[in-house]
Amino acid sequence: MSSTWNVPNMLSISRVFLAPLVMAFLTVRGLGTFEVRTAGHDIVVNIGDIIAGIVFIVASITDAVDGYFARKHRLVTNLGKFIDPLADKILVVAALIALVELRRLPAWIVVVIVSREFIVSGVRMVAAVDGVVIQASRGGKAKTVSQIIAIVMMILDIPFAMPVMWVAMILTVWSGMDYLIKGRDFFR
Repeated sequence: MSSTWNVPNMLSISRVFLAPLVMAFLTVRGLGTFEVRTAGHDIVVNIGDIIAGIVFIVASITDAVDGYFARKHRLVTNLGKFIDPLADKILVVAALIALVELRRLPAWIVVVIVSREFIVSGVRMVAAVDGVVIQASRGGKAKTVSQIIAIVMMILDIPFAMPVMWVAMILTVWSGMDYLIKGRDFFR
């Protein structure tokens, strides 16, 4: 174990503070727009969407960096084990709620995604009581990557974002079922 206030933990904590920025830039509509001319038609781009997208991407990158850095330099702490997954959830949920407010995403999809997170967190807590750590699965990692891609596409209002969000939601449910199966013995 190492110092609580190390680089990986600070990166995780930064995501907690970046989440409201994503929401603010995404939902505040007064920052202006600009037009991008393409073959055949113009696309109006909201400056707030661009800034929110950049902040979300930077925050998402800190997730990969903090985990790698913590493992490589043996800087894993109890705070890190707690704050890293919490910061991820705060960032994703903040972006999803803002997308619902903008009517780019149906609220029921957010409920499915958030429900999965509560269920998986519950399974992990029950397992932890018995001293068992349920590691992130490949399905959980695929879920995270697909959610990040879908959210970035939706923030930037990129065509075909909704089908990508459907893939993310399916992976979310699938990985949630995987955690339930892994944790079923703890509920007996």
